[in-house]
Amino acid sequence: MSPAWLERAALHYLERYSASTEMLRRTLARRVQKRARARGEDPDRFTDLVTATVARAVSAGLVDDARFADTRLATLRRRGTSSRGVSAKLAAKGVPRDVVEAAMLAEREATADGEAEAIEEQAAQAYAKRRRLGPHRRPDQRDAYRERDLAALARAGFPYALARRVVDVEPDGEPDPPA
Repeated sequence: MSPAWLERAALHYLERYSASTEMLRRTLARRVQKRARARGEDPDRFTDLVTATVARAVSAGLVDDARFADTRLATLRRRGTSSRGVSAKLAAKGVPRDVVEAAMLAEREATADGEAEAIEEQAAQAYAKRRRLGPHRRPDQRDAYRERDLAALARAGFPYALARRVVDVEPDGEPDPPA
């Protein structure tokens, strides 16, 4: 294993996937582990090489946690992921908390005045549509599955009041009349 081999491995990975700094480090460490095990070498000897390769990728602009967080945030929001879910998923990808918070703040600032609260509601509606919850269920099943739908939205990280608004909306867009 040489610095050139590690650099080729990093470039090959980055050609295929968008990655955070930590994701690249984990991937290279896994590749080194596998190759060292096959050759009967100690993988800890190559830790500095992995760190140096990741640092070169960052300095060359191939890996940028802020850019990764912004693009991943947009993707997750389109899929209907809550703010809590976004934070958890980006943390799992190794994105630092301050970078995640900066990306979410930039998302709120990019929206027009008064629409920042609508981001979470749009995500909840997208989640409900994708999972066929609430107004996206067959009308004869809506009442029977209401509590389940609320629970699914809660597990996805949406507040209860928002989950109720999303589930209780009629398919034509009007909220259910109070019972």
